[in-house]
Amino acid sequence: MTVDARKGTLLGGVPRWTGYLIRPVLLGAVCLALYLWVNSLQLDSIEQRVLTQGYIVQRLIEHVWYAFATTAIVVVLAVSAGVLLTRPFARRIVPAVVNAGNIGFAVPSIGVLVLLAIFFGLGFYPALAAFVVYAFLPVLRNTMVGLQQVDDSVIEAGRGMGMSKSAVLFRIELPLAVPITLAGIRTALVLAVGTASLATFIDGGALGDLIDTGIRQSRDSILITGSVLTAVLALFIDWLASIAEDVLRPKGL
Repeated sequence: MTVDARKGTLLGGVPRWTGYLIRPVLLGAVCLALYLWVNSLQLDSIEQRVLTQGYIVQRLIEHVWYAFATTAIVVVLAVSAGVLLTRPFARRIVPAVVNAGNIGFAVPSIGVLVLLAIFFGLGFYPALAAFVVYAFLPVLRNTMVGLQQVDDSVIEAGRGMGMSKSAVLFRIELPLAVPITLAGIRTALVLAVGTASLATFIDGGALGDLIDTGIRQSRDSILITGSVLTAVLALFIDWLASIAEDVLRPKGL
């Protein structure tokens, strides 16, 4: 979906706000269909205990909290690291750091989760730490690429106008790197939503509890509810991130 920023329309003449509304309407229809389907079933005692508004909302809140807490921590750490690694004094260690990040990203997220649980115990914080490790690389890599693609002549022009190195960084380099950095943050946010389901394996809660219960108890209604809500949440947060990309993108880029 491509946006014409000058006219506020999607290419093809469709108003931008109309394009923004399509996905939430479709996701709302999916949630409504899921609700009607579950209520049409004859639920047994296990399903009645799990498929309640209170239980589902609590798991959903935990899932959202994982996603946004992971992304907030990753943004602070990865953007800062990306800035440092693009400075001249740190360029020698860039390959080692990127290779280490690639190794961490290649390791299955469940493996990172279990390792941290072994050393630090069960619950929210070990799960959050595992998700931060897994989502770190996309933001780091995009931040570095965004800063490295800034034209040297633009930087030299800023220095020629009397700007300090920090002024060039905050007023020229980072604003020009925003589109690519935001794409990495969007990727990390969606990764965090997807992997947050694994928190259930170390007693971390979230919507993975429904999926795990549905599998262990052979209850398709619980399994499908947890799976559909996880997918809907991921698509909805990706939709919010796409709007943020358009809003935060510097004008003219």
